[in-house]
Amino acid sequence: MARQSADRELDNITECPICTEVFTDPRVLPCNHTFCLNCLLNCVTNRQPGGWIMNCPLCREPFILPHGGVLEIKKYFKMGKWLNIRKLSAGKAMCEEHNEEIRMFCRECRVGTCVTCYIKSHNTHKCADIAELSDVLSDKQKASELCKITEDIIERVRNRKETNDVIEHLVSIENEINTAADKVIAAVECEREKLLSQVESIRQKEVKDLETLEADLEQHATALRMFIKDSETLLSSETTAGDVKKSLHDRTEDLTKFDVVNHVERFLSAGNVIFNSSTLLEEDVRNLVGTIAEKS
Repeated sequence: MARQSADRELDNITECPICTEVFTDPRVLPCNHTFCLNCLLNCVTNRQPGGWIMNCPLCREPFILPHGGVLEIKKYFKMGKWLNIRKLSAGKAMCEEHNEEIRMFCRECRVGTCVTCYIKSHNTHKCADIAELSDVLSDKQKASELCKITEDIIERVRNRKETNDVIEHLVSIENEINTAADKVIAAVECEREKLLSQVESIRQKEVKDLETLEADLEQHATALRMFIKDSETLLSSETTAGDVKKSLHDRTEDLTKFDVVNHVERFLSAGNVIFNSSTLLEEDVRNLVGTIAEKS
């Protein structure tokens, strides 16, 4: 069961996610996903190379194509070792020196040997039948290669963390947020100034109207005082000429036409100006400036 699981894992490592076949000229992207060169070429058909932003076909992380396009994407040389392991696990391991099948494993030298190698160099060592240890050796080799790949990826992650690329990107995001927020604040400030300006214009008009009202009332009061004085003079005189009486009566009618109470109420009534607050903040403040989203 463990051997079958290891074989499935080896198949997953050595097969392209696009064509699901064994890798042909494997190329690795900045996100560490690997694809066949031809599969990547098919993904960017009719696209301009050099500086164009491409998304990883698997995780969709964007990256900038090299100047020469897809052909200059980094080759994944370590995948060749995995492909060799796959070939070995599917068939017999051969001695590179004598082109013979490896039949034994030298426990002291920790290497597989063919019959010729055993006779020439390992016949005094403790050896075992390679068939008895093939599962262990295959799994150890796979684990060793996987460990090397993992360590390489850890180093790449560490280097990326130590570079300023991520920090500079986040700083640019902060600048975009501040710019967007400043625009909203500026718009609110502009609207506030406009509203306050309208209120100030109304206040100045109210003051001017009150000054006009005061002058009208002073003029009316002066006319009333003069009428009272003229009436008292007429009453104290020995003559009550008809034309004088008629003149005073006409003046009375003119003076009483001016309705002082209603005239003043029209100017002194409070609350003729109201403010309707915006309901924008009550509805939804989450998108007032913008939102942040992390790419999966």
